[in-house]
This record gives sequence, C-alpha cells and structure tokens, in this order.
Amino acid sequence: MFRKTSCGVAYAHEEADYNGHYGIRELCDICPPEQVAKCRAAWLKPDLANVIQEARGLGATGPIEVNDRAIVVEGLDEPPRYYLQHGFGFQCHDRAKPHYHRRHGRAPIGWKAENGNPGT
Repeated sequence: MFRKTSCGVAYAHEEADYNGHYGIRELCDICPPEQVAKCRAAWLKPDLANVIQEARGLGATGPIEVNDRAIVVEGLDEPPRYYLQHGFGFQCHDRAKPHYHRRHGRAPIGWKAENGNPGT
C-alpha cells in the first residue's frame, strides 16, 4: 500500500519515486523499508541557483524557495511545476496552494497521526 500512485509505480519498477515524495516524510510511513531506502538514496535537495534559473525560465514570479520538503514557487500552473518536480526529483508546490501535513496534498482528507489525533 502506498499513499501516492507514483510511489507504487516506482516500487513496481524497483526505482526511487520520480516525484520526490521522500521530502514529505509523513507519506513514507507505510512504505516498505527497502523502498524508503531507495527513495532516500535518490533524494537530493536541489541547488537554489539552478532552481531559480529553471523556474524563472518557466515564468515563475515572486520569491522562489527550496526548503526541506519542496521547491516553493509563485506564478506557475501545474505543468511547469511538474516539469520542475520531475526534473529535480523534488516536490514543487505553489506558495498560494500549500500542502497540508498528513493530508493528501491540499485535500481536506488525511490520516490520523501516530498519536491518534487527526492530522492538521
């Protein structure tokens, strides 16, 4: 069982997740340990200067950030964000549409935290 489709696809092909979901660590809590190890080994935080160059070339506006979970941009629709995400193997989020902890991205559904409290 996997929380994200790309994680299951990567597992079936014996590869690391191409969407960089390893950066969103709470997604990995149900993955097989050997898959987590593959994703951990492949997951590298991209260089901010390279991200800025690529994102600006795609039309990003406003500040561009690379944090421990994702690249955060403004002014890019999904296709250019996916281009960055797949190219860097690192999640890419729109600052105006944040992903919520223990939720399926921005969806109002999620899963309970380890301590039994609903995620927020």
